[in-house]
Amino acid sequence: MKTANQENGIASDVSPLARLGVGSWVVLIVLVLLLAASFVVAYLGWTLASGTDVPASGYFAMALGVLLSLGVGFGLMALLFYSSRKGYDEPPVLISNEGDGNGSESESHK
Repeated sequence: MKTANQENGIASDVSPLARLGVGSWVVLIVLVLLLAASFVVAYLGWTLASGTDVPASGYFAMALGVLLSLGVGFGLMALLFYSSRKGYDEPPVLISNEGDGNGSESESHK
């Protein structure tokens, strides 16, 4: 019995990294560099902000922003589940007055 890789003509002894093309490696390197840059910016932001105090209005604005973001997120998820359960996500179907066109209605009148 052949495995799925043997049926597709893919050698099973080749690692997945060896099968990547040049474009995939470029994308992978760019993404790793962006991740490293985000860590550098986060570290610099954390160390440069030491010793500063946040006023009470800043904490209030941050809490209000978090609560509004959570409310929008929960609301959108609720709408997603509501539309899925009510069938609004289904593709449109043409409903004609003569029936569905498969001939079952004309057979019932015979």
